[in-house]
Amino acid sequence: MPSQSITRFSISLPPDLLDEVDALVAGRRLPSRSQAIAEMIRNGLIEHATALQAGPAQVFAGTITLVYGNRREAIRNQLARIQAKYLKEVISSQHVFLEDDHSLEVLLVQGPGDRLNRLADALRGVKNVKQVRTALTKIVLPPLH
Repeated sequence: MPSQSITRFSISLPPDLLDEVDALVAGRRLPSRSQAIAEMIRNGLIEHATALQAGPAQVFAGTITLVYGNRREAIRNQLARIQAKYLKEVISSQHVFLEDDHSLEVLLVQGPGDRLNRLADALRGVKNVKQVRTALTKIVLPPLH
């Protein structure tokens, strides 16, 4: 790593997530947790910027995958309300129940990159959403009408 100034900050993680970070550090033989977390942050920033690179007029198609805990109806209603605000962008969704009171939902999306990023960010903001991942392409669906 090139010589750069470093800023230290602290983060709080649940013990099981810290164990996973430590396993990643050991498995990849990284020198520290900091290097692993810096890599994850870089990847997250790249993922977020992908849809914005071409500007807000560029249309993308792809998926937004989310994993969330707590099967209470309130969280599913909150996610549905967010999706309803992006009705033009959310083409379809698939939901399955996972183990340990978790759910997996995959949204097929198409629309301007900035709108898709705002949708993903809104979903990330819901309590008990554990993971949101976007996968976008510039190749889009043909006109439906």
